Amino acid sequence: MEALEAILTRRCVRNFAPTRIPPEELLEKVAEAGTFAPSGMGRQAGLIVKLYNREYRDRFAALNAQIMGREDDPFYGAPLLFIVFADKRQATYLYDGALVMGNMMLAAHALGLGTCWVHRAREIFASDEGKKFMQDNGIEDFYEGIGFLALGYLAGEPRQAAPRKAGFIREVR
Repeated sequence: MEALEAILTRRCVRNFAPTRIPPEELLEKVAEAGTFAPSGMGRQAGLIVKLYNREYRDRFAALNAQIMGREDDPFYGAPLLFIVFADKRQATYLYDGALVMGNMMLAAHALGLGTCWVHRAREIFASDEGKKFMQDNGIEDFYEGIGFLALGYLAGEPRQAAPRKAGFIREVR
């Protein structure tokens, strides 16, 4: 798939096949794409965690839903997650982490996988439970959660793109 086609056809997936786990070689390619995201001054502020542990995944889903005031699965049945953190000592950490997420979403789509960026990582990893996860897994406290990337195979058909809003692009000459 060409880069422009991937950009124009990628959609957030909100219906994953929960028992169909992508092969490791595809997950490695998605993660590698994240490591090549642009970063301020080339400092590579991002940190990618591949989360296979179902107990952690389900606990983060429950915490995320609690923050939203809901009870459904905010990861839409995805069998695994990537968690992106960024080093908040870097001035551009938030943008750097967002670019890691974007690269990974596009790479996953190009490889036939679906993704959905799920927010509230910052809140979860600022909580006592989130800090304990970070500590237990060797993630230094200068990292801040940027996002959860729910990842897997689609269950059903992809959504169509919404029309682009009027005035999205402006010209100044």
